[in-house]
Amino acid sequence: MKVGIESLNLYGGMTSLDVRTLFQARKLNMDRFENLMMAQKGVALPCEDSVSNGVNAAKPIIDQLSDKERNRIEMVIACSESGLDFGKAMSTYFHDYLNLNRSCRLFEVKQACFAGTAALQMAINTIASGASPGGKVLVVATDMARAASRLSYAEPSQGTGAVAILVSDQPHILEIDFGANGLYGQEVMDTCRPQPDMETGDPDLSLLSYLEALEHCWRNYESKVDGAHFTETFDYLGFHTPFGGMVKGAHRKLMRKLYRAKGPVIDEDFQRRVSPSLHYCMQVGNVYSATLYFALCGIIDRANLQGPQRIGLFSYGSGCSAEFFSGLTTDQSQARMEKMEIGRKLADRYCLNMEEYDHLLDLSMEWRFGLKDKEVDFGAISHIYRSHLEGKGLLLLKKIDNFHREYVWT
Repeated sequence: MKVGIESLNLYGGMTSLDVRTLFQARKLNMDRFENLMMAQKGVALPCEDSVSNGVNAAKPIIDQLSDKERNRIEMVIACSESGLDFGKAMSTYFHDYLNLNRSCRLFEVKQACFAGTAALQMAINTIASGASPGGKVLVVATDMARAASRLSYAEPSQGTGAVAILVSDQPHILEIDFGANGLYGQEVMDTCRPQPDMETGDPDLSLLSYLEALEHCWRNYESKVDGAHFTETFDYLGFHTPFGGMVKGAHRKLMRKLYRAKGPVIDEDFQRRVSPSLHYCMQVGNVYSATLYFALCGIIDRANLQGPQRIGLFSYGSGCSAEFFSGLTTDQSQARMEKMEIGRKLADRYCLNMEEYDHLLDLSMEWRFGLKDKEVDFGAISHIYRSHLEGKGLLLLKKIDNFHREYVWT
């Protein structure tokens, strides 16, 4: 039985900021800019939250389904470290605004940036079990940077957005190598969110934990999959991408560790097999649970896929849990992804200047976790609304009434 990703889409917000502009305005060390490997970052509007982002990622997928296909979605999993409630799952909102069948499991998964992969693997195993032949699972990974990161070196790399993944026994985008999973987990306090509006941690420890997890995951994968070879088995590679420079460093370290590879060999391998995965990550930034799948979107849209190609994927979530797994693209992968027009939509975002960006950060600080009542002031973003939101068929947050979030379609 084949199982994997039937459809895939990302939403990178409606506004962006040039990262070089941010570096210069914040007077950050420009020597660190090149290593960051970032071009733009997605920025949230006050009318955008984890729910609206998730629905806006999923709606193009749902719209392509027939009524019969839509009614076979029997599970919706929200994945996030930007949750909006300690009890109520965001998937309840996804389910409602996407008008899905009520015979459906709805819940939420949290494990830092690994949550999307945890949900994907749960979905894969659900379909593979054959318990409900022909059923589908919708996985929505959605996250937002906190405004509290302002004036730090984390600020330029943090983005906002979501990815939606439809999992079924019709893997038109990526057929998963079922059972080929290299796993690693340990308790480490590298990064965390001990309070709803606070991100903290040790960036050096996080880098070391990421590198350690990558090696252990690969070793575990290699031990389970006969003949697996890091440079020969996979046509392309995608990594969890906090920023491009971290991926480049991780790839270099593993190549040296495994094969004692030299600089030119490593650089050629990176450009050929890894660089396509960075295309969308460099335009949006780190979207936590969704970021690995931004990388996958980049590979499918930008790589030279002539016939089925095997893709190796490394997922990491602080704390930590990590996994290396793989899958095969199909003859339909690129054609189906092209229908999502991801590149065009990212290019059409409103480009903020620093004054506008700082104003949005100030507004976002008003939308703290646990709000009981508040209404969005669309007048504060009227020029952006008229030029980039009105008439686009997007879901936006309208207000919070007694803790209940209410949304409106543009």
